[in-house]
Amino acid sequence: MLTLVTHPACLGHENAPGHPETPRRLEAVLARLEEDLVATGHASWREAPDVADADLLRVHTAEHLERLARVDREGGGVLDPDTAMRPGSLAAARRAAGAAVLATEHALAGGGPAFCAVRPPGHHATPGEAMGFCLLNNAAVAARVALERLGAPRVLIVDFDVHHGNGTADAFRAEPRVRYVSSHQWPHYPGTGAAEDTGAGNLFHAPLPPGLPAATYTRALLHAVDRALRGFAPALLIFSAGFDGLRGDPLGGFAWEPDDVAAFTRGIVERAGRPAVVSVLEGGYDPPRVAEAAARHAAALAG
Repeated sequence: MLTLVTHPACLGHENAPGHPETPRRLEAVLARLEEDLVATGHASWREAPDVADADLLRVHTAEHLERLARVDREGGGVLDPDTAMRPGSLAAARRAAGAAVLATEHALAGGGPAFCAVRPPGHHATPGEAMGFCLLNNAAVAARVALERLGAPRVLIVDFDVHHGNGTADAFRAEPRVRYVSSHQWPHYPGTGAAEDTGAGNLFHAPLPPGLPAATYTRALLHAVDRALRGFAPALLIFSAGFDGLRGDPLGGFAWEPDDVAAFTRGIVERAGRPAVVSVLEGGYDPPRVAEAAARHAAALAG
């Protein structure tokens, strides 16, 4: 059975009016997961804990955490042109990271796959900086916890958000126990993720232009996964599950449909040898479409 991890605090993070990253995204996902998976007996909910500072410090600098805490005490503020905090923002981010940690503990203990229905997203947050709607890097924190606290020897991160997860790449570019795969639109925000950026031989980037057939994007993603898996058997597979690669998303130009997402999810799990699996919600800015694709992705995780 699939475990779904969330917390009401993740709905309490508000951006400025007109900002694409809204609570409506998560509300739509939660409703669709409940209808498609929980009500049919294929999944159950767990509540995310507050993340431990010791786990955040495995990825983020103390200065970064102190800045977030200070801005929170001041009632909010602008962190970069796209990223701001208001009352409730830090609590949401901490529960999102806590969800990723709980899901990782659950999956590595043999409890089965887990999907974290959380916000704000995380993959742009670098060790020392919030950016791109992201305050804390949920997938990176989960991977570090797996390596350093839970004893996983190797972790594969597969990021299919339409934007490159620069924060995740930066967190692991010198870490041979982690391989990071990203299929993303190029050129596009944040301007990172060139094919020749291979880190310590552990970054596998598949940058592609907008407007191509969906099958082209899928082939590129799966080819990057196959390259990452050569001589590398992960104990844990983490998906950075961004659904802004769907056709018609206001912030992307890819062409995937929910069926494509379900198919490549199954394909990646099979290729990786069916390790423990955790998935964390990242982007996607057309709420009904995000909800449909997230439910199809989660159902593929559940088998």
